[in-house]
Amino acid sequence: MALGRAYSVAVTGVEGQLVEIEADVGQGLPSVHLVGLPDTTLQESRDRVRAAVTNSGEKWPDGRVILALSPATLPKVGSVYDLALAIAVLDAGDAIPGERLTDTVLLGELALDGRIRRVRGILPAVLAARQAGRTTVVVPESGLTEAGLVDGIRVLGADTLRALIDWLRGEGELRSPDGLLPPADRTCGDLDEVVGQDEARWALEVAAAGGHHLLLTGPPGIGKTMLAQRLPGLLPPLTEREALEVTAIHSVAGTLPDDHPLITAAPFVAPHHSTSVSAIVGGGSGSARPGAVSRAHRGVLFLDECAEIGTKVLEALRTPLEEGEVRIARRDGVARYPARFQLILAANPCPCAPARDVDCICAPLARRRYLGKLSGPLMDRIDIWVQMHGQASGAFAATETESSETVRGRVTLARGAAAARWQEYGWATNAEVPGHVLRQRFRLPRESLTPVENALRQGRMSARGADRAIRVAWTICDLRGGDLPSAQDVMQALNFRQRGTQ
Repeated sequence: MALGRAYSVAVTGVEGQLVEIEADVGQGLPSVHLVGLPDTTLQESRDRVRAAVTNSGEKWPDGRVILALSPATLPKVGSVYDLALAIAVLDAGDAIPGERLTDTVLLGELALDGRIRRVRGILPAVLAARQAGRTTVVVPESGLTEAGLVDGIRVLGADTLRALIDWLRGEGELRSPDGLLPPADRTCGDLDEVVGQDEARWALEVAAAGGHHLLLTGPPGIGKTMLAQRLPGLLPPLTEREALEVTAIHSVAGTLPDDHPLITAAPFVAPHHSTSVSAIVGGGSGSARPGAVSRAHRGVLFLDECAEIGTKVLEALRTPLEEGEVRIARRDGVARYPARFQLILAANPCPCAPARDVDCICAPLARRRYLGKLSGPLMDRIDIWVQMHGQASGAFAATETESSETVRGRVTLARGAAAARWQEYGWATNAEVPGHVLRQRFRLPRESLTPVENALRQGRMSARGADRAIRVAWTICDLRGGDLPSAQDVMQALNFRQRGTQ
């Protein structure tokens, strides 16, 4: 009886766990058995691995092959284990030396001819291998740049199983990452293309500076979508830690572009209004995949025509908006995905959506029902509401408006002031600060809080809404370079909440 061993990684959510793969070659009829909670894709890997080994010029063992994946209680999903399965079998058959396998993690899917294909979740898998103390990881050459983003571990790329076998025998070398990343490009348009709409532009700047959620209402063609698409251009580049977080999520989701393996700009995700709950928050059969809210982590989630979106989909946003995380329960555990995003909603005022309100043919009840899908609890989590109106004149004026670069400069300064203020507590933007901290440790002067207390007393605002108004006031204060929000800042923040859909 012969025994071989190799290592791979199982990725759940954006976290990985080292998996030990053992191969036992014994007497009996030629067969391959997989144990350790493999899914359907992994069960099919038996045929892929055997064909890849034989087509690479190696001999498949004559006998019964048992492949065990440990820990046995952890569900194994996907084709990422193919490479480790093949090497474990060859190790069991004494076809390759095992010295280099002890500290090496193998990731990749095998084609029938022995080519190594790219898989999802390479970045979190390499991070898990480093955390487990492994010194080397071998990935497909197409995923070499992505894996090379991780420091502190040797990353090698192989294009075929034959090349990997030669390296394990000391007869060849594998490719290393060159360390060069293409520059990130911003393709979200520029703010100077938006004519007029001064109030909406100011609201967009405040939202960008504080990480606040925004609702834009108005007739079609007025510029709601155009403004929302330009919000990522106002946000500063992601920090190194944030870039790795976002890249890991997109790697697991399979949406990481090959030409830009490291996402350094705030992502912009805009699902169609017919989207489902699973597509928004994540899910699917087998291993739960990240949804739109997680793919928009550290960026913008834009829901156009939000009044046309199903009520269940909209209500599913409430928990991610409040907690910044999605937890998807499955039979064998819970997948956790970060979801700290900015929500931008856009809607027409009514179903007929004329250019002028006086031309509306909708019944009053129909108008109320149309935006009624936006429930009170959901609207309570929106920081800024803006009702946009048509441009009576000036649409073709020659006057230049501020560019995204100019506004981004002010946003960056405001975010820097907020980050310095909250650094001791671990928050980066005003939108992340809990309400009790604003009310106790950073309590505003009595005269500044009077408008908020009046709104609470009159029932025009909830306690959560009051906290959000105070957060917006802090952002307005940061934009003007102040140290403490004034009564005027608070009034402007309240004004943002008391208009829009009314």
